[in-house]
Amino acid sequence: MADSIYITSAEGNTGKSTIALGVLDTLLRSVQRVGVFRPVARSAHHPDYVLELLLSHLSSASALTVQPPLTYDECVGVTYDEVHLDPDAALGRIVQRYKAVEAQCDAVVVVGSDYTDVGSPTELAFNLRIAANLGVPVLLVLGGRVGPGQRDTLNQGDRQLGQSDPRTPEDIRQLTDVTVAEIRDEHVSLLGVIVNRADPDRLDELIDAVRSVVDADLKPGPGLSRVPVWALPEDSYLVAPSMKSILKATDGTLVKGDPALLSREALGVVVAAMSMVNVLPRLFEGAVVVVPSDRPQVLLAVLMANSSATFPSIAGIVLVGGFDLPEEIGRLVEGLDASVPIISTQLNSYDAALRITHTPGRMAADSQRKRDTALALFEGHVDASVLLDRLKVSRADVVTPLMFEYMLLERARTDRKRIVLPEGDDDRVLRAAATLLARDVADITILGEEFEVRSRAIGLGLDISKAQVLSPFDDVLRHKFAEAYAKLRAHKGVTVEQAMELVTDVSYFGTMMVQLGLADGMVSGATHTTAHTIRPSLQIIKTRPGVSVVSSVFLMALADRVLVYGDCAVNPDPTAEQLADIAISASETAVEFGIEPRIAMLSYSTGESGQGADVDKVRAATAIVRERRPDLLIEGPIQYDAAADAAVAATKMPGSAVAGRATVFIFPDLNTGNNTYKAVQRSAGAVAIGPVLQGLRKPINDLSRGALVQDIVNTVAITAIQAATLSASESVVREAEPASGSASGFAAPAAAVSA
Repeated sequence: MADSIYITSAEGNTGKSTIALGVLDTLLRSVQRVGVFRPVARSAHHPDYVLELLLSHLSSASALTVQPPLTYDECVGVTYDEVHLDPDAALGRIVQRYKAVEAQCDAVVVVGSDYTDVGSPTELAFNLRIAANLGVPVLLVLGGRVGPGQRDTLNQGDRQLGQSDPRTPEDIRQLTDVTVAEIRDEHVSLLGVIVNRADPDRLDELIDAVRSVVDADLKPGPGLSRVPVWALPEDSYLVAPSMKSILKATDGTLVKGDPALLSREALGVVVAAMSMVNVLPRLFEGAVVVVPSDRPQVLLAVLMANSSATFPSIAGIVLVGGFDLPEEIGRLVEGLDASVPIISTQLNSYDAALRITHTPGRMAADSQRKRDTALALFEGHVDASVLLDRLKVSRADVVTPLMFEYMLLERARTDRKRIVLPEGDDDRVLRAAATLLARDVADITILGEEFEVRSRAIGLGLDISKAQVLSPFDDVLRHKFAEAYAKLRAHKGVTVEQAMELVTDVSYFGTMMVQLGLADGMVSGATHTTAHTIRPSLQIIKTRPGVSVVSSVFLMALADRVLVYGDCAVNPDPTAEQLADIAISASETAVEFGIEPRIAMLSYSTGESGQGADVDKVRAATAIVRERRPDLLIEGPIQYDAAADAAVAATKMPGSAVAGRATVFIFPDLNTGNNTYKAVQRSAGAVAIGPVLQGLRKPINDLSRGALVQDIVNTVAITAIQAATLSASESVVREAEPASGSASGFAAPAAAVSA
């Protein structure tokens, strides 16, 4: 049986989707195969947004958690109509369909129904009845707010969306008393209680109020732990509707603007049924502005204010009344090249504003900021280890791609470093930066013109307020970097004047930041070639002592383990000495990321069976590694099948400590390495993380120009871990050397430090 959890509440608008996302995320860190199940979907005709959100998270996390992946239809029990028509028959079908999901998974996140959207004993009773029949413990979500907070009257001016009055500790105590009594009466196991959307200033009081009821009503027996209670504070972005939702709610049409910006959340509404001079002072960050379509001067004023650095950035404009804009005004709007969404609707000002204020703020699969915010809130306020212990989850012995990705984020988070991202004009980089900052993975510096970078991020609905944004044309840094670069390259005849021009290139600017200690590492390559990223690092950062060549590896996350492939991106045809360097560097990279290095020096023959220049090169490289690092387990030359498959190894190389168990695969040339990693990535469904550059004195990493947002996030985490390892190495060297010692040991090998 799977270790499952049933998330339910006694009323609507508690934010169960936030909790479900956090629980799913927590389970994915420890369990190999995780599924999701929705006993009662919101609609028989439209996709259930909660289920879509959870399935999207499974997919976007690159987790090979279920083979084959669960489909949307598999994860749905019944429809609302089936429940209303015959609750008993619906319950039987729910159990049947849940068991089919459970059979494929090690853990299942079950999200209870919310088909009434209001508090009702019937809803809670039916959910508890489902949980009891599934044999699944309940995680109870209590709403920290009184209600949906919708207003039925509107005045001119701003209106906050999705807000409602907070519950007091006494309110929560009474709600808990009624709900826990029903849970006890239905003989359902209570796993824990979360007060969601709680008053941020009274979290401890609310927890104490719930605990007083739970401890008295469900006294733990001898040796049993208390039912844990947590509280998550209200966050304005999680309850704010997106412009896409507002477009739908107003039956509108997008007439101007960037469709991608429809994902931005609207934090409030401004009804601009007044003169231009009275509208402008009422604009605020994230507002949706309702403008009568027969007031073009107000529309133009709002658009110009949104483009100005002296006014806040709005989420969108809704033109009401159904009037067509005059041709001249349309041309003027077109010429402003505004990206802010402009929606046209036939509704009048009052009805449009009323619909906007009644538009629910939902956790949508396409809202990156809401996902980042929800996960950060859950991580910050819910003790994952306690939750997993209560579930009695058995930790997986294997390492899935998602588990490895989480390991990277956790490692980076424990020793935060500053990473510079030079490509601030790329939306993927901005999205990755927002995720990294929301999850506290690293401190981020983005290169670009500050107004342009921040404006684009705001327009995309991203929060990069914690990021440092630097212009590569900053006069102070430009002069500082030019002088330092000219000094480093004086032997090549580079002058300060020449360097002044060169360091404005973002790759050189970012590399100089790392060289001078203004950043701990750099990640680039989303829009630049590998050569453009690496060349400055070779000129400025240079290689570590004892390393002759900069190389790369891919961390290949298979369904159950992580392997190291090198070199797949940098050196076309390495010599035997360079191949040995690559193998040693790859072994140190493996240790750095928790992989025991067992090195396979790959060739077209195994052992002494083959002859020729290519196999002789691999044989010589193996001998060099054994001489330089006798502590390493290495075998070569060896064919891939003998290195990876125990059955083949038993025939071709019996008794080897590496054959059939290799974790580090060193390819003889770039052609072989690059094609092999891509073949494994596509045919085996592996997640290829990298390329990770190795051999440099400070961490610089390259991205594929087709990199996804998650690829950038992973690479930044890797770079931060490399920087942390470097810092640890430097500390060891400083402690070992006398005060007057040389700096020759600037970057001790990671393997030596780990040992």
